[in-house]
Amino acid sequence: MSSFFWPEPDQNFLASVNLAEDSDGLFFACRKGNILQTFNQAGAWRPLNKHEMSSFTQVKKHFMGHLGEDACFAVEVDDTVDGEFVNLRANLGNIDRTIFSIAGRALQLCDWYLTHQFCGRCGSRTIEHADDRATVCESCGMHFYPRLSPSIIVLVHKDDEVLLGRNHLFPEGLFSTLAGFVEPGESIEETVRREVKEEVGVKVGNLSYRGSQPWPFPNSLMLGFHAEFESGDIVLQEDEISEANWFRCDELPLIPGKFAISRWLIDEYLDSRGFEF
Repeated sequence: MSSFFWPEPDQNFLASVNLAEDSDGLFFACRKGNILQTFNQAGAWRPLNKHEMSSFTQVKKHFMGHLGEDACFAVEVDDTVDGEFVNLRANLGNIDRTIFSIAGRALQLCDWYLTHQFCGRCGSRTIEHADDRATVCESCGMHFYPRLSPSIIVLVHKDDEVLLGRNHLFPEGLFSTLAGFVEPGESIEETVRREVKEEVGVKVGNLSYRGSQPWPFPNSLMLGFHAEFESGDIVLQEDEISEANWFRCDELPLIPGKFAISRWLIDEYLDSRGFEF
């Protein structure tokens, strides 16, 4: 398995992990799709060091790569481990961006391994591949690699207005950019146009790719776009979107925090039009 190197997080964060006594790695303790809550003195989420991890009953450990000189491991632990395990979303406001990426990788690897113990084609037991990040069916030889679900997220705009919507699951008053999963046989550009048309009924063009963000809930990769409004009136896909409206760039509603790619897309467009939020 190839090693992976992440960019260094904030140096104050690295110091807070307290690896002085044990520099043998950073451990991300997971259980059934949730992650163990551990914080530094400043209240930011952090992984465990080897000493802290030594007393835990480990179901499976996955090497993920290196952060500087420190190896990083995803560790699925059993129900005997004390502590609070929560959805990683709960820490979006108090986690370093690089550490979020590694924690997300940890959750995805643990989820993949736990859900691919048997072959989906013939039902036989799988084993780990000797070299690749994969499980292999002992009977028919089928390989199962960690799953990644590409999705788009797009800010629709026209002059000094942006089109934002509310999913039924959003907190009250929160609006965001539109998003959706790529369907088999689609290009990314086709997905952008289809999703916008399905969710809010308008036609867009002049697509501009702006960047991406891993989104491990449970295994998405968000591909971010700006798209220019072409035509149409707002018609909601009511089973998914509860509300959508055009907002002036200087009169925005409650929007996601700066950690999320949806906010990056909004902030970048505001800046291009000479606005701040």
